[in-house]
Amino acid sequence: MKNRLSVFACTILIFSMYSVSGCTQQSGVEPGKPPVSQSAEESKRVKTGVMLSEGDTTLLSRINESLSAVSEIVKPSVVNISTTTTVSIKESPFGDFFNDPYFRKFFGEQFGPHGGQKKYKTAALGSGVIVTEDGYILTNNHVVQNVDEIKVILQDKREFTGKLIGTDPQTDLAIIKVKAAGLPAIKIGDSNTLKVGELVIAVGNPFALGNTITMGIVSAVGRSHVGIADYEDFIQTDAAINPGNSGGALVNIRAELVGINTAIFSTTGGNIGIGFAIPSSMAQTVMDSIIRHGKMIRGWLGVSIQDLTPELTKHFEIKEVKGALVADVVKNGPAAKAGLKRGDLIVEFDGEVVDDSAALRNMVAGRHPGKTVRLKIIREGKEKSLPVMLGELPKTTVTQRSEYGNVMEGIYVQDLTPEIRRGLGIPDKVTGVIVTNVEEDVTAFEALKQNDILLEINRKSIYNMKDYRAVVAGIKPEDSVLLLVYREGGFIYVTISPS
Repeated sequence: MKNRLSVFACTILIFSMYSVSGCTQQSGVEPGKPPVSQSAEESKRVKTGVMLSEGDTTLLSRINESLSAVSEIVKPSVVNISTTTTVSIKESPFGDFFNDPYFRKFFGEQFGPHGGQKKYKTAALGSGVIVTEDGYILTNNHVVQNVDEIKVILQDKREFTGKLIGTDPQTDLAIIKVKAAGLPAIKIGDSNTLKVGELVIAVGNPFALGNTITMGIVSAVGRSHVGIADYEDFIQTDAAINPGNSGGALVNIRAELVGINTAIFSTTGGNIGIGFAIPSSMAQTVMDSIIRHGKMIRGWLGVSIQDLTPELTKHFEIKEVKGALVADVVKNGPAAKAGLKRGDLIVEFDGEVVDDSAALRNMVAGRHPGKTVRLKIIREGKEKSLPVMLGELPKTTVTQRSEYGNVMEGIYVQDLTPEIRRGLGIPDKVTGVIVTNVEEDVTAFEALKQNDILLEINRKSIYNMKDYRAVVAGIKPEDSVLLLVYREGGFIYVTISPS
């Protein structure tokens, strides 16, 4: 009996193993036959459930070919710029050992250099863009500033000596020229049409590696307050820009120049995905002026302006969130002749919307002197339109940026005497009281500085200490104040709010 049960159990076990084996076989494969090997494509389809179609491959191939074509078109127009500069260092009769700053720190200057001047040559590298067939090249001012020699190397390895035609430090642009003809000039595009998200390609000479291509998108446009130049309207991109890329090209998918690569934001010195390029529209204006006149000629409105803040909009009862607020009007300047006043908000310039003070400065600077433009302003809540004939920006102009038991507590002021006026070079038109000190632990400490001149408090004119005391005495502890301040040669509105 036991033998029969054993045989029966073995039969069931064998049948079970056969059944499990059959279940694990793929559909369509006969039992007992080895599985047919699959192609890599079929295997990938089984694992992911997704298969790359012929249309997808064709599209990606076309994009690949287009980007390669753009790169091939642009590369010959981007050059390497090699510069040399002579520097002088005092020579020590004891050799380089005594030139070591650590040695002099501990043993004093008595062992320092007492010999003559020894001259050394230093080298630097950058990039440039050929903009005309007869040899004009656009680059950054900081690439060629104060250099002795400029060598331009083309993609085909030809070398030329570059001549500096002109510079514009306020935009960090420069124009150099080489003696050649038939050069591969780049096509200049319209940077004003750029949109965030567009594909762009950066071409330059990073780390002296030679012509290098990187790709990214437009991260932002109209970047200002970066601190690189006086006139800023940068294109921000994540296309890799590194040392040596300065002066190179930023191009769109049509192989058109839309920017001059200028700087990077970095904590390490290398690319972290935040690069800045001067837009081609600004570069074109600067280039044309330098080539024609040997310098950059800018329009001039004759006003001191600043951005709006929530506090300023409250005090001026302004509903707008964009515009440039007029803090002062230069006497007998273009704006004064047109009738602009302090407190006016400029919201449009020649039909263009004014976002902020930086945008207005760029608009004015980009127009030719003598051109009549129309300003749309908001004055005391009412809209006005004024025609203004722009002047030429003077060589030296006033620039300024964007303040008993109240917020004026801890401020020390006195009358503006003739002696103080002469000593600080304060113009006769400036009347008010001068700030001599501000206590560190009061609300006004961050807003006011020593030698600030207070001209107005809450829109009331201040001529002397008597006016100052009368106005300040009427300010309640919970009130914020609006001040018109003359600071370092310019006028500015400042607000102080209770902490």
